[in-house]
Amino acid sequence: MTSVAIKPKPGVIAAKPKLCYFRGRCRMESIHWLLAAAGVEFEEEFLETREQYEKLQKDGHLLFGQVPLVEIDGMVLTQTRAILSYLAAKYNLRGKDLKEAVRIDMYADGTLDLMMMIAQAAFKPPEEKEEDLALVVQKAKTRYFPVFEKILKDHGEDFLVGNTFSWADIQLLEAILMVEELNASVLSDFPLLKAFKTRISNMSTIKKFLQPGRQRQPPPDGRYVEVVRNVLQL
Repeated sequence: MTSVAIKPKPGVIAAKPKLCYFRGRCRMESIHWLLAAAGVEFEEEFLETREQYEKLQKDGHLLFGQVPLVEIDGMVLTQTRAILSYLAAKYNLRGKDLKEAVRIDMYADGTLDLMMMIAQAAFKPPEEKEEDLALVVQKAKTRYFPVFEKILKDHGEDFLVGNTFSWADIQLLEAILMVEELNASVLSDFPLLKAFKTRISNMSTIKKFLQPGRQRQPPPDGRYVEVVRNVLQL
């Protein structure tokens, strides 16, 4: 039996953040992206058995009985949005002031909602899954991408907020690439988003992360769904 060795040491800063989740996308993937964009190397432990999950619970690591879990700066953190917010602030990806920070949070939450629709579809029966993914593409084209196209047009800068790279830019690129896996031509009516995708993808840390063999996870498949159901007893 494999165990997950996540042991917080108060007051000691770990050399690398340690991430604990399933071997696939979903709630941990945006954390991968943010760390990679910041140029931060990280270690991973993959949940594969119910025993691993129960040990994390017994050791008091899962605040609400949920993953993802991240060990960083002597803390053991759970809850995706809280982790992302902390990392964005730590690595100067959350704007220069509160007004920029709240806009970044607002845009990032919107893209996270879109990506969660894709992740949740993996757990549906085949016909329902197909319908849900078609709806994701429709919503991306009619609700989400028009908003970001307008933001880029009105703002007139290379980035969504201010004139510097932020967490919002990272998550928008992540969302674009996920939707393009469902429909390669989804950006055909959004020239500013097309240019944004090219621009952000070519940033050095992002370009490195997108290379084959890096820590970007594949879309959830049947095996991923089976492991999640078994571990969480869904």
